[in-house]
Amino acid sequence: MRERHRMAGGGKGAAAASEPRSSVWLAKKPDPAPRRGDDQGAGLDRQRIVRATIRLLDTEGLEKFSMRRLAAELGVTAMSVYWYVDNKDDLLEYALDEIWADVALPDVSDESGDWRDQLRGLAEAYRQCLAGHPWASRLMGRYLNLGPRSMAFSNSTIAVMGRCGIPQEHISGALAALFQFVYGFCTIEGLYKERCRAAGVTEDEYFRNVMNVVSASPDWIETYQEAAEMTENWGKAGSVADMRHRDFEYALDTVIAGIEVMRDRRS
Repeated sequence: MRERHRMAGGGKGAAAASEPRSSVWLAKKPDPAPRRGDDQGAGLDRQRIVRATIRLLDTEGLEKFSMRRLAAELGVTAMSVYWYVDNKDDLLEYALDEIWADVALPDVSDESGDWRDQLRGLAEAYRQCLAGHPWASRLMGRYLNLGPRSMAFSNSTIAVMGRCGIPQEHISGALAALFQFVYGFCTIEGLYKERCRAAGVTEDEYFRNVMNVVSASPDWIETYQEAAEMTENWGKAGSVADMRHRDFEYALDTVIAGIEVMRDRRS
């Protein structure tokens, strides 16, 4: 019955097509029981599907991902996948939440811990998560991010920021300054990685190619002297990964210092 319903109307019906999408987490859909009488889908469950989805997204990117491609990766039919997830959006929401599984959260009950160190650790973990899964930053802007792992991370950041001494009504603004910086940094990093992958070169090779083009244009150097000097100095810092790490650390320290300044100014 479930499969016939999907084949006939895509699982939702025409009336639902005009309704705004909420979240798979608000729907509170239970894990479906394993399919019976289907040898091809033996051993398949939602967790295995989500893990395979993450692997495909990491290796091939969001643009190439499809339910048909996922089914081929799992060695099953697309209908076998749809037994465990209603649609592609739901699956991407599950995957988006699952990537936070390996993120270590601080002990927010330990009041002796330095909130700066804990906040810095959370920001770095946020960056590592997005850098390891470049597709995730795009999906964060598409979905509500209300999964249990994502909410646990959000709850920890609020608890840590609440110990820094700023007024309660400004906690959300301070968190926005910190994590929107990280989000923007990682979004640009992810787009750069996608550009390099599409060009078939490494990040360092792509950067060197750009530097060679810029250095071969004296008009560009003369017109934008400050930018040219900064770019040249940036290139002397080592690999692209080294440059990013240096810039991220400095920018992160700047944001945290700014939070302290605003707190003390308020006092």
